[in-house]
Amino acid sequence: MDSIQGSVIFAAYVAQITDKPLQDVCAQRGVPDYVVRKGIASLNRNGLMDEHTLTALGRESIRVVLTGGVFDIIHPGHIHTLNAAKGLGDILVVVVASNSTATKKSDNIIHSQIQRQTLVESLQIVDVCVIGHQNNIFKTVQDIIPDIVALGYDQGHHEKYIADGCKKINPRIQVARLQSPVPDISSSEIKRVYGDNIHNL
Repeated sequence: MDSIQGSVIFAAYVAQITDKPLQDVCAQRGVPDYVVRKGIASLNRNGLMDEHTLTALGRESIRVVLTGGVFDIIHPGHIHTLNAAKGLGDILVVVVASNSTATKKSDNIIHSQIQRQTLVESLQIVDVCVIGHQNNIFKTVQDIIPDIVALGYDQGHHEKYIADGCKKINPRIQVARLQSPVPDISSSEIKRVYGDNIHNL
């Protein structure tokens, strides 16, 4: 697969999970229209796309990694974890916890889900950022259909529980637990140290 085909396949997957038009996704990534048309024609000939949609063969040609979290304060631990997750595949999809999910984990959430999504989207390593479904992590997995679900080093999810739930959606989904070289850094620890002054940073 050449770079043109790779760019269009990437954009087609992003368009599929975000409900954005393929041309818009390509334009946002700086891919010229004539390159998009050339890539689509080539991918259609090779059976990787059907018109503007990825075929099963096209989807199998990319490796999608899904990871998630609250991301209320972006810190070095997040960056290490996201880099490690991206290293497992071609496309990194990050799920930001909804407001209701985030407040169940902490009563001191600083940013709204939209603000947290904007923060995460601004990170170059992140390909797509979506807001998770309330109270149902597997609904999000079903929307994304990743190849790998990467769990953060400090996330409380049990790997077997996640793996069992994912296998009901697609038996090919793998679960990986990521490590961090800075495990002592966390949003909750930053908030604990700075307390009420966190809003003044």
